[in-house]
Amino acid sequence: MKYDNVIQKVNEKELVDFTQKILRINSVYDPNKEGHTEEKVAYFIADYLKELGIEVHIEEAAPGRPNVIGIIEGKEKGKTLLFEGHTDVVTAGDLDEWHYDPFEAVIEKGKIYARGACDTKGNVAAAIFAVKAILESKAEFMGRIILCIPVDEEGMMIGIKSFIKNGWADHVDAAVICEPEENQLCINQKGAMRVIIRTFGKMAHGAMPLSGINPNWRMAKIICELEKLETAEKDRLGKHHYLGYPSITPTILMAPSKGEAQINVIPKECYTTLDIRTVPGQNHNTLKEQIQGILDKLGKEDKDFKAEMEVIEERPWTETAPEEPVVRSMAEAYTEITGKEPVYNGVPGATDGTFLHSLRGIPVITTGAGDRLIPHQADEYVEIDELIETTKLYALTAMLYLNEK
Repeated sequence: MKYDNVIQKVNEKELVDFTQKILRINSVYDPNKEGHTEEKVAYFIADYLKELGIEVHIEEAAPGRPNVIGIIEGKEKGKTLLFEGHTDVVTAGDLDEWHYDPFEAVIEKGKIYARGACDTKGNVAAAIFAVKAILESKAEFMGRIILCIPVDEEGMMIGIKSFIKNGWADHVDAAVICEPEENQLCINQKGAMRVIIRTFGKMAHGAMPLSGINPNWRMAKIICELEKLETAEKDRLGKHHYLGYPSITPTILMAPSKGEAQINVIPKECYTTLDIRTVPGQNHNTLKEQIQGILDKLGKEDKDFKAEMEVIEERPWTETAPEEPVVRSMAEAYTEITGKEPVYNGVPGATDGTFLHSLRGIPVITTGAGDRLIPHQADEYVEIDELIETTKLYALTAMLYLNEK
């Protein structure tokens, strides 16, 4: 195997031990509770990187929410490869649904059970131990490796936005996004738009609806028109090979938008959120114009119709060609390690890689250990054998990519 000296330096026991340690540090972000941020696990990771002799930078994306950046220099100038994985995890939810304490990192039958085991602290550990193996093997490589370990991927992605704003991504040539994808090589990501729509009416007694203006009827018409738009987009684009169909999904529906609802009261306002997922061939600005066109059309048909749209977040879809050097290097690494041909796929959701690609034009490939269907579920886990495979995959990808002539 190429760079066998590097692969042999992957310390499997220490990898598992480190993964358990960072999983036991609760990094669920809760703005309503003091100290409930990613800070503790970020500093734990930063201290460990320093012990390895890695140049470490700590920058707050927001108070108490630090990004960790590790820099590993090669023997001479060359390309820069970024490994990115976030420190935040989602809430454990209903603890009665768990068979294991979500922050104990119990090992059973070859799996580590914990919140964040697969999404994505296990893969953060894999990236760190891939670099550790490279350093301890004393294998020479060209260029630079950056470990980007940001906060808030599960929220508004302020961590990666801060990383980019502060210039860390300016000279990155390619990025590996460390997310649970069963070590499949994901070269596409769905884009996302988060939209709020409000309809406005006049509060009245439910027994006398003509004395008010019901915003719920107006919202119902909007939702029906949005369903037609979704169908038209599916028909226009068909099913993407890796990402499936685009979607427009109403998620939250509230009336009134504030205060207590009552069955015999027509509310003044109705509030709906849309989770829109886009695929190659869709333009976000065009979609915004189409949705606004629906509101304008309904307004012309109904003198009492009043509605507004607010786009609170956009994450464009990404597409990386199989011929990109980072993809070719990872495909070769996968075959070297497993003896199998790689499986290509796409990411059904957005990742931090969305912004690396859209704001800086960086080719991204997403892969890592973990069943891609279980993030955010109770009894989340990562298989230890797969985690070890991921670590070797990351290490060999780095060596092949950076040393490519």
